[in-house]
Amino acid sequence: MPATTHPTSETASFDAEALRADFPALEQDVYEDTPLAYLDNAASSQKPTPVIERLDTFYREENSNVHRGVHRLSQDATESYEAARESVARFLNAPDPDQIVFTRGTTEGLNLVSSTFGRMVAEEGDEILLTEMEHHSNIVPWQMLAEQVGASIEVLPVTDRGELRMDLLPEMLTDDTALVAISHVSNTLGTINPMEDVIDAAHADGVPVVVDGAQSAPHMPVDVQALDADFFVFSGHKVFGPTGIGVLYGKRELLEAMPPYQGGGDMIDQVSFEESTYDGLPHKFEAGTPNIADAVGLGTAVEYIMDMDWNAVRAHEDDVLRYATEQVGGIEGTQIVGTAPDKTSVLSFVFDDIHPYDAGTVLDREGVAVRTGHHCTQPLLKRYGLPGTIRASFAAYNTHEDVDRLVDGLHKVRHMFG
Repeated sequence: MPATTHPTSETASFDAEALRADFPALEQDVYEDTPLAYLDNAASSQKPTPVIERLDTFYREENSNVHRGVHRLSQDATESYEAARESVARFLNAPDPDQIVFTRGTTEGLNLVSSTFGRMVAEEGDEILLTEMEHHSNIVPWQMLAEQVGASIEVLPVTDRGELRMDLLPEMLTDDTALVAISHVSNTLGTINPMEDVIDAAHADGVPVVVDGAQSAPHMPVDVQALDADFFVFSGHKVFGPTGIGVLYGKRELLEAMPPYQGGGDMIDQVSFEESTYDGLPHKFEAGTPNIADAVGLGTAVEYIMDMDWNAVRAHEDDVLRYATEQVGGIEGTQIVGTAPDKTSVLSFVFDDIHPYDAGTVLDREGVAVRTGHHCTQPLLKRYGLPGTIRASFAAYNTHEDVDRLVDGLHKVRHMFG
């Protein structure tokens, strides 16, 4: 069950310090007498004690395979595994837990859709519409599909501020558009894309939409029914959950029409050497022994998040981002990359004359964990003429003090290389 130290919807204000007590990794010194300021949450969030303890309990008391055994441990494991699926369905407001497929993460979810649904809808001469801000995981699978079927990739550009050129969307949705694949929130810019507008425009032309929700699921309520998303994917390790587990949501009629992604145990109905038939949703897409323990851990993580006051969390994260933007922007020689008015929890920036890797190395010795490089968005950074950025990314447990640690470290960077 979620810890009770953090505020619920009945609490008047959000207490980040109380929340931090649930995350043991935040209490460590990464070097002698150098406490950790963890600002790399867009890459992976830290894990609260309830998730850690749930994994420990599973391995101590329930560890067994699922769906196949009549003995008690197998039944317990199966019950916990499917309960996690139900938790994720409520987290996304999915109509039915059967529409929740467990994957290894966002990347596998996108590859699953491109390798199955993509082959159903894309053919020679068609176009697959992406945006200029996509993560490599939402580019490469579609490039592979396009090469295999003879389709082409079209790209909706972004402005200097990091907003989609929505004015170009109507003309880029053509009779040849097979599907749209788009990130809900940019992992490099923090831009929140107008997903409802994109989906409505695409659906008006009969075009399905695949939503990469890796960066939105940790920071805002996601209602897949209200979005009318055809597919939505996210990763467990960015929502306080374990690594190696993720989620694919799809509309039932699409999932039912899609062929299996992989063959093997647990996705079958009947097997003979003449032919095989497949199980129903969601098991058709979960071949072999799944990542049972981490699925259970993910269930605990989303329950933990759902116990929080989303409005209070979002207000707190926005406050931290606003403070960080002001403080970092005031340092001599810095340039903020991504200044869209509607953004969340990501601050990318560069020094005019200092390489991001050099800055990141100095910050690490100060105990400040940030990400430096291209953030798996090389086409986006090429658009800005940059080899990489320094990226500070925030979660609900981050505070102004973490930002102050970042700023102090950046002043040392400026002094060392200036």
